[in-house]
Amino acid sequence: MDNKSRIVFMGTPEFAVESLRKLIENGYNVVGVVTSVDKPAGRGKKLRKSAVKQYAEQVGLPVLQPKNLKSEEFNAELKKLNPDIQVVVAFRMLPEIVWGLPKKGTFNLHASLLPDYRGAAPINWAIINGETQTGVTTFFIDEKIDTGEIILQKEVAILSEDNASSLHDKLMSIGSDLVLETIDLIESGNIKTQAQPKIDLPKKAPKLNNENTRIQWNEKSEKIHNFIRGLSFYPGAWTKIQTHPQEDFKKFIIYKSNFVNEKHNLKPATVITTKKQMKIATDDGFILPEIVKIQGKKQMDVASFLNGIRAKEKIKIQ
Repeated sequence: MDNKSRIVFMGTPEFAVESLRKLIENGYNVVGVVTSVDKPAGRGKKLRKSAVKQYAEQVGLPVLQPKNLKSEEFNAELKKLNPDIQVVVAFRMLPEIVWGLPKKGTFNLHASLLPDYRGAAPINWAIINGETQTGVTTFFIDEKIDTGEIILQKEVAILSEDNASSLHDKLMSIGSDLVLETIDLIESGNIKTQAQPKIDLPKKAPKLNNENTRIQWNEKSEKIHNFIRGLSFYPGAWTKIQTHPQEDFKKFIIYKSNFVNEKHNLKPATVITTKKQMKIATDDGFILPEIVKIQGKKQMDVASFLNGIRAKEKIKIQ
C-alpha cells in the first residue's frame, strides 16, 4: 500500500515482533525502532538482543536502545526520525516528551479488552481468573498506564484448552492486524475514539513475581487448574515438593494439569500416587499434574517424573 506516514515502532518481546513484521511486509513506512537495551542472559551472561531488535536488524531498520527515555540524547535521535505516528507494543511507560512527539499520535496495542486487565500481564490474568473471553485494544497513550482513549477493539474467545502460551499466540496475530487497521484509520482522517468506560473495580493484571505465581492448595480445584493454565508455559505455577524424607523441599513447577471435583477428608496438598499418576488434594477435589519440572531437572511428563522417585508414597507438597 502507498502509506507515507513516518512510523516509529516501540517494543521488546516476541509478542511485538509480529506487529512489526506485518508493518514491514505490508509496505508501511517504518523509519526506526525503539527497544530495550541488550541484557546479560544464560550461564555465560552474554548480552542478548531483544526479539524486536533481532528482527529489526534482519530487515535493516535503525534501532535506538535508550536506558533513559527522558535523556536529551535519545530524544534528539528520536526527533531526527521525524515520526508522524508511533506504535507501541509491549514496551515501557513513555514520558510525555516521547508520546507527545508525533503529530498524528502515539498508540499502544494492549492484550485485553480495556479497561479490564490494565497492567503487565493481561494474558495470564485473564486465564487465571477463568475468563472465557478477552481481546486486544488499541488506544492513544496518555500520561497514565493503559488509560487512553480507545481506537479499536477486537474480542477473542478463551477456550478450555487454551493456556497462556496459546492465547499469547492468538492475541499476537489478531493484535498485529489491529495495528494495521488502526494506522489505516488514523491515515483516513475519520478516526473516532472513545473514552474508556469508568468501572468501579476493573480487573487488574499486575506483573508476575515469585509470590503471586505460587499455588495455594486450599483453593478450589478448577481455580487451581486455571491458575496453572494461566502461567503455562511461562513463568509456570509452582509449589514446593519433597520426594524423600531425607531430602530438602525443592521448587516444583506444574505446566499442565487436569482436575476432578471429588469429596474427600484429606488435607489440601496431600499427595496420592500410582505408578503413572499423581493426585494433589484441594479444597473440593484433586489436581492431576500432567507436565512438570522439579528444580534441577528438565521438564517432563508426570509418569517420567514418578518413575525416578524411590518412595512415591512419601511425597510431600507444600
